Amino acid sequence: MENQIICGPIIRRLDAGQLVLWWVSNQKSEGSFSCFVNNKQLLQQSLGAEQVSHFRIGEKAVVHLLDIQHQLPLDTVIEYELRLLVATGVYKDLNQQLPDICYPDQQRCSFSIESKLHNLLHGSCRNPQHSSEDSLLAGDSKLADTLQDVQQRPSILILSGDQIYADHVAGPMLFAIHKVIEILGLNDEQLPAGDMTTASQLHTDNPYYYRRKELLPLSEKSNFWRNGKQQNIFTSTLVHNHLLSFAEVNAMYLLVWSPQLWQQIDMAEMPICELYSELQQQELATIGAFSRNLAKVQRLLAHISCYMIFDDHDVTDDWNLTAAWEKAAYENPLSKRIIGNALFSYWLFQGWGNDPQQFPSEFLQQADSYQREPNEQNQQRIIDTLYQFNHWHFAVRSSPKILVLDSRTQRWRSQSNIHKPSGLMDWESLCLLQQQLIGESAVILVSPAPIFGVKLIESVQRLATMLGQSLAVDAENWMAHPGSANTLLNIFRHSKTPRHFVILSGDVHYSFVYDIELRFRDSSPKIWQITSSGIKNQFPSKLVHILDKLNRYLYSVYSPLNLFTKRRDMKVQYREVINHPGRRMIEKSGLGYLELNDDASPKHICDLHNDGSVTEFISHD
Repeated sequence: MENQIICGPIIRRLDAGQLVLWWVSNQKSEGSFSCFVNNKQLLQQSLGAEQVSHFRIGEKAVVHLLDIQHQLPLDTVIEYELRLLVATGVYKDLNQQLPDICYPDQQRCSFSIESKLHNLLHGSCRNPQHSSEDSLLAGDSKLADTLQDVQQRPSILILSGDQIYADHVAGPMLFAIHKVIEILGLNDEQLPAGDMTTASQLHTDNPYYYRRKELLPLSEKSNFWRNGKQQNIFTSTLVHNHLLSFAEVNAMYLLVWSPQLWQQIDMAEMPICELYSELQQQELATIGAFSRNLAKVQRLLAHISCYMIFDDHDVTDDWNLTAAWEKAAYENPLSKRIIGNALFSYWLFQGWGNDPQQFPSEFLQQADSYQREPNEQNQQRIIDTLYQFNHWHFAVRSSPKILVLDSRTQRWRSQSNIHKPSGLMDWESLCLLQQQLIGESAVILVSPAPIFGVKLIESVQRLATMLGQSLAVDAENWMAHPGSANTLLNIFRHSKTPRHFVILSGDVHYSFVYDIELRFRDSSPKIWQITSSGIKNQFPSKLVHILDKLNRYLYSVYSPLNLFTKRRDMKVQYREVINHPGRRMIEKSGLGYLELNDDASPKHICDLHNDGSVTEFISHD
């Protein structure tokens, strides 16, 4: 069997001294990795055990992580070659294995390492079954246009959450996932409860297309107004096809990042689901269009360092939103396993590459035990360890420094009512954040949810919370919990924290930009809240326009309603959309693009769209 790459390569952590490359192939890879400048080889590294970590997830699927130290030049276009042994005595370069991996007139993939960060891409919320276009293609076009210009070429891509939708899977996507499990022989598992004994029954006996709700666990108790009926622990209203097993989540990652496996799947073989036949046909068309463009997505990820952090849909909707949700989810063996499987897969496909050194040797030993014997006990041991892991946040050693926040697993739970939204970070993690900020002149904060959101929407969420319906309106914003809100705002007020804060966020499915300063301070730090969402998702257009107008009127500069917000001592100025007078919120799917000045203040803020258009947010200055 010839060794073939089935996903990747993806450049992950990349700075002046470290390079991390991630890929998946159908067997353990041997060969070499080399770097070139102007065709002169500067580095060559064999793919030995000391440099490459492996994780086998199936009979024909091995995840690789190459982690090497280097002294490569900065501010230079650097080409690289991944040369793999594909058969006895036969080696193939990357472009021989993947003919579409290089840009036109290029023989190798490339990257750049900026001494001072000037250009980056960012975004979130990439839902394969949404009708909007995949805006990662706009990032690919941007890179193609600036490939050899190190001053204009984006050097970093930040994905700030919802890289997959594990809780909202199209029927055809679930069919493709099951085909991938079969093709690669992905590991089976015993499920701790429910109608299914093993995960393999989900794609051999009865796949439960559009009927996954029947398998999902229910809470033990319900509120009195539900007439004693049990409720679903998982809160997504679109749970027709929620992923359950470790293999299913792994297969979805493989299918959303690379085209190779799609070429082996005949979607015409999917059985017709009579009750959902119309929806199924719509989804087949949408998923088909999505899969046909993945070669360009694969190319983009092979040419730019990519950092990732989870939000809720990487695991499940409303993940850890309230203490009550946590109690129901983690006390049920099946829901705990479903969440654990998604977290296990997140580590493997996203978290591991952000900063491999964060994961202790004890955990890697457990991972090795699972590879040797992927049984129930070893799988549960890894999941339990990941539940206790408290270092999903990470820093990027760039200039300015990038701090990526974990706003999901270190929640500040409400002490007054377990049904109230938890704070997005607890006191200890916010104190640690403040320590990381001291001494920095400028910083980029990556927060999956906007720190400074739309005041009207936050007010609606606050009202729903008062009525006991926080889950119904996704009421998780930084201002929803008094403790985390006040602690975070005090960080911005602290005299020793940076003078420039650029905050990159997503989550909300619309884009906006705020310029923020402290009131009544002569030396206020300058804060820019830049929200770009989604990459392949968008808020209902008419509703965005209504909310935009109402927010503009109700929370204008002199509105007394501002006195009731926690940000009343901050001056928040909206940026308008160029060529769209009065518009401040844009729902069109896009990928954020940011240019920085030498002092790390924003020079150019916009969203890139697949049709070639650009949504630019302009300052009032």
